[in-house]
Amino acid sequence: MSLAIPDALQRWRLLLGEASQGALGGLAGEALAADAALEWLYGRDPERALRGERSGGLEPSQLTTPDWINDVHRLFPQEVIERLERDAVERYGITEVVTNLDVLERIPPSQSLLRAVLQTKHLMNPDVLAAARRIVAAVVRQLLEKLATEVRQAFAGPRDRRRRSSLKIARNFDFVRTLRGNLARWDRERGRLFVERLHFMSRSRRHVQRWDLILLIDQSGSMVDSVIHSAVMAACLWNLPGMQTRLVAFDTSVVDLTQDVADPVELLMKVQLGGGTDIARAVAYAQSCVANPARTMIVLVSDFYEGGDAGELVRRVQALVQAGCRVLGLAALDADARPNYDRETAARLVKVGAQVGAMTPGELAGWIAEKVKQ
Repeated sequence: MSLAIPDALQRWRLLLGEASQGALGGLAGEALAADAALEWLYGRDPERALRGERSGGLEPSQLTTPDWINDVHRLFPQEVIERLERDAVERYGITEVVTNLDVLERIPPSQSLLRAVLQTKHLMNPDVLAAARRIVAAVVRQLLEKLATEVRQAFAGPRDRRRRSSLKIARNFDFVRTLRGNLARWDRERGRLFVERLHFMSRSRRHVQRWDLILLIDQSGSMVDSVIHSAVMAACLWNLPGMQTRLVAFDTSVVDLTQDVADPVELLMKVQLGGGTDIARAVAYAQSCVANPARTMIVLVSDFYEGGDAGELVRRVQALVQAGCRVLGLAALDADARPNYDRETAARLVKVGAQVGAMTPGELAGWIAEKVKQ
């Protein structure tokens, strides 16, 4: 069942919202219920407050998320339902929507949906969780395809013109040798060179000695995008020759997830977002894992809002740097690299020798590759 088509004035009233009620009149019946459902969602728009519009009234009582889902399915046609549910998740971050199996299966996989799944998976029953896992797998597969290319490019050594390669990819293309090898097929009349065979160069390897990479990932809710990209990044680095990758998630406790690094879907489904933050405890765990400081990189992905002892955090980072470890603090590791972080704590870490910034996954791959070359 869906909302019966109202008359023209009521349609305009639904479209323009509560601010138009004085001019267009009130609503009744299912039109009133539809208006309440639309107001529940779009009343959250911060631009309405700037325009001086009222929002979020819906007296005498406020809809709950399950009530809203039920009303939307009762009152609107299918194409409207899909748009409302997508806006709820992607535009307004109403992540409870994805605990509904029907909704979860209708919204196309995206990073916005993945964020919502990770934030609400603890609320899901087994059937919903199985659907959520499929969404996680689909989005992770998309990210892996992109990041794997960036990682390969960062770790590929310089081209070696003395050696040929059977790997036919654009960045290895040998233009000079290809031109020279096909000059006999130059057509003077047409002014064209007909190429029969393409030539490609090999690349020298950038590293031969083993390096240890320890990724410390803050699980606080504000770091969800960085958690996603860290998991995928670790999977991309896992099989690189000479690179041993360890991934550790933390809040007030520390969980070593290294056994799941090769399976980022499983890893993300084990991450528990939210809770407090004890960065010093995570860094202490990293210290216990260091075997060869001169060939160890520690990447701390956090907003640096320390819930534990900030002084201890600074002392431990200083000890790692003095021992010879490369320590990188990332306030964001995602596609945008636009962080919100505690600048005071970050500045203290810089003073004791850490590098601090925000990076995209591709930039992190380049940073790691550069340190490996040294």
